Amino acid sequence: MHPSRAIRGVRSELLLGRRILLGISGSIAAVEVPRIARELLRHGAEIQAVMSPEAARIITPEAIHFATGVPPVTRLSGEVEHVRFLGAGADRADLYLIAPATANTLSKIAHGIDDTVVTSCASVALGGKVPILVAPAMHRQMAQNPAVAENLERLRRWGVELLPTRSAEGEEKLASPEEVAAAVLHRLARGPWVGREVLVIGGAGRAPIDRVRSVTNESSGETAIALATQAHYRGARVTLWLGAHSHPVPSFLEHRPWRRIEDLQQLLAAGPGLPKGVSAIWVPAALPDFQTEPAPGKIPSRGGGDLHLVLRPAPKLLPELRDRAPSGSCCLVGFKLEADLATKELELRARALRAEYRLDFVVANESATLGAPTARVLLVGPEGPGRLLEGPKSEIAAKLLEAVGGSLPGPSAPAPGNPSLRE
Repeated sequence: MHPSRAIRGVRSELLLGRRILLGISGSIAAVEVPRIARELLRHGAEIQAVMSPEAARIITPEAIHFATGVPPVTRLSGEVEHVRFLGAGADRADLYLIAPATANTLSKIAHGIDDTVVTSCASVALGGKVPILVAPAMHRQMAQNPAVAENLERLRRWGVELLPTRSAEGEEKLASPEEVAAAVLHRLARGPWVGREVLVIGGAGRAPIDRVRSVTNESSGETAIALATQAHYRGARVTLWLGAHSHPVPSFLEHRPWRRIEDLQQLLAAGPGLPKGVSAIWVPAALPDFQTEPAPGKIPSRGGGDLHLVLRPAPKLLPELRDRAPSGSCCLVGFKLEADLATKELELRARALRAEYRLDFVVANESATLGAPTARVLLVGPEGPGRLLEGPKSEIAAKLLEAVGGSLPGPSAPAPGNPSLRE
């Protein structure tokens, strides 16, 4: 068995059965291609690479063969590989990914020039409506060349998706393997989350004591970030509102910060508000249960004796979310954190919360999961007993999305690219 098969699907099976044609052009960033290929394999993809002569000068075909498990095509032959992989036959790819894509290669594609395997494959893909995803890499001045900019805009008009580059050291560098994989997953997503608007509210809120101190709940933000990431992988358009957190946010996820419950109320009332047509709202945030009356400036830390704080109940966000996203048009998922409860009692409290705030689902968990890499949660819905889920938080997020996906209201939005590639 080729070593590449040992890692296929270890991260997810979202790309299982998906054929990706990987075009490699002659940028020094081609040395990153094995990492990109391996990341796609970890999500279950099948990869066939094609290389331009200039790419083969930078990274050997043997290295690409090792990374993908399949010999790359370096020149067209009687097998008419560009037609075989992107035409209407059984070997047709689901996506043509060009990574890295040089300014030269992109400009040739924009003008219909076919002089390498990479550009010939692009010609067939454009004519055959196969989705094309491009990860550019070039010097910054080349990217600012008006001719190159015009060619990129032409490709966008034709439906070619361009990944953002990373500006560093005077270069527009290739997107990271994780960013490329996330874009591929999003483009080839299948299932109930495709095209859905999803709002995730996570992180910890703070109640200020003075200008420099605050009272807060414990939260790393990992569950919220995992939910947003997995929803993006499944084709959703994700909005993430994130309070205090220690877990890193993937670069392909944008987020709006919040600090106090008043900040969330402001986001809801004055802008940006709920995403238009939102299908689901997930609220794993550690929302403040209490408010303070903060002192002006900084309370002296020396010679002041005991400090007494007055805590008052904070307004509840879930009822406001339910009022703004009425039942039947949006699935609202609340989270319930408890300490030292048996599973039966945990389920009873989750059902009480669901009934009180008219939630569609409640995810209940124990405080032992705070800051831990794994979790054990109980999903309580409108029917049947609670469903116990265990594992790493990324896996828990995936399982939650799968469980809730069948209950989403209305049809999903049209997906980008070729509709025949979606289920």
